[in-house]
Amino acid sequence: MIGADHIASAVGDFKENVPILFATPNVDYYNRKGDLYPLSLIDSDKAKKHTFVKAPTGAGKTDFLIKRCQDRIFYTLPFQASINAMYERILHDLGDHVEDIRLLHSISQLVIGEEHITKKVIQDKFGASIKVLTPHQLSSIAFGTRGYESILFDLQGSDIILDEIHTYSDIMQSIVLKMVEILKHAGCRIHIGTATMPSVLEEAIFEILGKEDVQYVQLPDAILTSFNRHIIYKTTTFTNILPVLEDAIEQKKKILIVCNRVSNAQILFERMEEFYPKIAKMLIHSRFKRGDRNRLEKELKDVYNITPHACIVVATQVVEVSLDISFDLMITETAPIDALIQRFGRINRKRTADTIGKYKPIYVIAPPEKNSDCLPYNPKVLKNSFDVLPDNGELLKETELQSLINSVYPEIERLDIDLDAVFVNEKWRLKELCHLPKSALIEKLDIDSVACITQEDDETGKYRNANKEERILMEIPVRYNSLRWKNLKQLDIGTHPFIIPDIAYSSERGLDLTKVGPQNYDTNYQIW
Repeated sequence: MIGADHIASAVGDFKENVPILFATPNVDYYNRKGDLYPLSLIDSDKAKKHTFVKAPTGAGKTDFLIKRCQDRIFYTLPFQASINAMYERILHDLGDHVEDIRLLHSISQLVIGEEHITKKVIQDKFGASIKVLTPHQLSSIAFGTRGYESILFDLQGSDIILDEIHTYSDIMQSIVLKMVEILKHAGCRIHIGTATMPSVLEEAIFEILGKEDVQYVQLPDAILTSFNRHIIYKTTTFTNILPVLEDAIEQKKKILIVCNRVSNAQILFERMEEFYPKIAKMLIHSRFKRGDRNRLEKELKDVYNITPHACIVVATQVVEVSLDISFDLMITETAPIDALIQRFGRINRKRTADTIGKYKPIYVIAPPEKNSDCLPYNPKVLKNSFDVLPDNGELLKETELQSLINSVYPEIERLDIDLDAVFVNEKWRLKELCHLPKSALIEKLDIDSVACITQEDDETGKYRNANKEERILMEIPVRYNSLRWKNLKQLDIGTHPFIIPDIAYSSERGLDLTKVGPQNYDTNYQIW
């Protein structure tokens, strides 16, 4: 009833244009076949309720997962950039005959645009034929936090696609398994696609779903070999690779440099500006104003991805998954092996008859010696991931990836999260119409949970006088723990953003946390 009230209030004068909220989408489009996409040649087994697809980038995994769906679809991906790209792809493929396709994340209203006013007012309400979102947006069903009943109502009996779940921590692995358990209990059909899942986690998922109910798809070695596309070089420092970088620029190559931390990416970008001032370059990470971030994502895809000239893109994990870009050379810090494989997929990505059998280079920098410098990852996982990679220009073989992953993750440490979970032993532990205010486990993941704005956007009244969408454009998402001890001002309107000094933000470099503090506030602003 609450959900019905919310949607009735939201649509108001637009009620005549509201689509049928619970319509099943026609996904016949994804039955298309192509020899370059081997998964497209495999039929969907309707007798199997769930799906598990293990295949490399470019094998047709998205098409296969969607064509397996029989009802409303919830498509989850881990990063904002990847779900924006997936929303645009599905809208392009199905937009003419599926009326209600929605995108859900913090700036989704900006991506949708002003011309779709009805979509904007109902996008976060229940219903929709297809929703594209992140797994974190579903996590409330595991912990009974605010709104979980509405989400469960919306999910019930639907098709849930979990595409490239990122499970680098034991906490996240345990949350994912709990979500799968609840989704199955809610009568959902669960479809999992991956190129990088440890076998022990795979088996844990089968234990929940029941292997006999899963269509399991894995490509044979003969086909996997045709997806070999990367040769690997390992090095101890970035400086060692500078001659390679010089040569690549002379050859007009597109270069992608990936760091594990925003601060590392900012420092490296400054070095690139110093060394190559005339070469086109950009920096993209999670700590930009949302408006700037949206612009940068579009530039990455529409400008840098297709340029015939040399360019350098410095990025963080935001480029790892489902972003349809294809660069010529990568330099990356060591990450967990599953993350690295995802990163590598941004190089030599385009699969054509001409590119099969052609290889492009990846340079991997050894992990830091200090454990604290390895964050956000586990130092042991980083070391093991670096050690198992080939070297000296050896080919990274698709047929061997699973053994590499399994050697880094021989077992999973399943945390007992039942003390926090609200669904245990097939029973709900919360009374009806009740929810928990927060989850300690979700907070421990330290996802970007608060926003900040620049002093200029505050002091000039720009934020205070803006509407909701204009405020979203100004906000910079950050982890609460990054700001909690900074003693910053905080507004009592909008999302209650913290105020950062203007000197700490640049539209090219994003937020520099080393300059965030009240001592850097500009005292020249007039108090109006």
